[in-house]
Amino acid sequence: MKVSSNPSSVKVAMASFILGSVMTYCLSNLSKKEKNVKKKLSSQKSSNQPITIPPEMRSEQLSRNELYFGENGMESIINSSILIVGLGGVGSHTAHMLARAGVSYLRLVDFDQVTLSSLNRHACATLEDVGLSKVSCLKNFLAKVCGTCCEVDARVQMYTGDDSKDGDMMKCPKHDSEWDVVIDAIDDVPTKARLLAHCIRKNIRVISCMGAGGKSDMTRLHISDLRTASRDPLASKLRQTLKKILKKDSSVKDESYLSDIERVAVVYSSEKVVCKLADFTEEQKEEGIHKFGAVDNMRIRVIPVLGTMPAIMGQSLAAMALCELGGKPFTPMGGERLGRNARNRLYQHFKNRENKVRDEIELVDCDESDSALHRDVKTDEISESGGVLNGKWIGPLQIDSDDVDYIFSEVWRNRCSVTGESLGTVLELTRWDLSKPSNCQNIVLMGAKAMRLYDEAKNKTGDGRDSVSSEIRSRIEARLTVCKIDSRA
Repeated sequence: MKVSSNPSSVKVAMASFILGSVMTYCLSNLSKKEKNVKKKLSSQKSSNQPITIPPEMRSEQLSRNELYFGENGMESIINSSILIVGLGGVGSHTAHMLARAGVSYLRLVDFDQVTLSSLNRHACATLEDVGLSKVSCLKNFLAKVCGTCCEVDARVQMYTGDDSKDGDMMKCPKHDSEWDVVIDAIDDVPTKARLLAHCIRKNIRVISCMGAGGKSDMTRLHISDLRTASRDPLASKLRQTLKKILKKDSSVKDESYLSDIERVAVVYSSEKVVCKLADFTEEQKEEGIHKFGAVDNMRIRVIPVLGTMPAIMGQSLAAMALCELGGKPFTPMGGERLGRNARNRLYQHFKNRENKVRDEIELVDCDESDSALHRDVKTDEISESGGVLNGKWIGPLQIDSDDVDYIFSEVWRNRCSVTGESLGTVLELTRWDLSKPSNCQNIVLMGAKAMRLYDEAKNKTGDGRDSVSSEIRSRIEARLTVCKIDSRA
């Protein structure tokens, strides 16, 4: 064997040898560790004992999540209690991922059983599970993943909204506390509406899934408030049913819950349904259609379902719940996007409005005898570089047309920041606090009426914020604090 006399070649060879040795050692240790884990868990399984995962193993199991959420965020997720109602194609994927992510208590509610036709979309069901209740199927599977670290309270039960029938189903196991999150994965409108109504009355955070059947385009999925959900027949029927239920409820003052994503968030697809409900078979027609429903007054006809869509929607529900619990909430992008022409129009109108505000502030600073052409140099310098003059900020715009799309679509979700209106009004941008710069954290979207009242208050008191109540003002300012100064940051 010929050895190279080139020093650099020798160094490379030595480095490769050392690296290979280290990798071999690490893989050997890892292999031993994995074998010990497998041996320990197998002994528990063979004795039919619940799998108890040692702390160091559980820590390793959740290590990637902890890197993402941090220690405090991970602790919040572990200590959370979540109720999931509906464990079909959507709910099974949600429950599956919440358990894998470390949630320590899940209550699963579903009256139905695993069928052969549900195997195309269920998260963990196999042929052996056909005929078993969906909640039991999930409980058995999750025990193999999480052992005793996740308590799964499986309820083979249908939610009715009637306490005498539901028993303690809706009661959180934590004393004097409500659920951290309720996940609604029900596909029946009346039942779905009753569950959401309960959460709205009790002020419980609920994340709901709309229709997954007859659709396939995952690029059309959105997370929004219930009012915004469009091109979704289930969402339309749900809005109508929910309003009827809560209309006579004295504890619910108005219909603001429809526009409040912090109370009710929905995952929906804006894709138009491409497949209709399956027709009744001749057997169903001959024997009587009413005999084929699993439960009275529930849908009988079959919805065509591509298994990928409920899986993605279920994972989306889990992602939103986990990020909120872990202290890393995200701002969902609304289904409606702002076109280039509309974006440029809004930007130009805002620029004209800012120019007018700046002129008014500068005129106040001038002596009555001075003309606009002879303003002092100091005022011009502030106006060019940005600064405070007479308690008001003046300067060049701190946003561009790309920021307009962020403010319009993501921050205010295409709605007036004061009234929540989106239809029947012209929406424009304005600076909220005139003492602060015109960046994303200080710009609101207003309808024509709200803007008029804002300007009247600004002219009268010097502060347009006086046009709204303290409650609305607090809500707007809370929203502004979570905005990015630069939408591309």
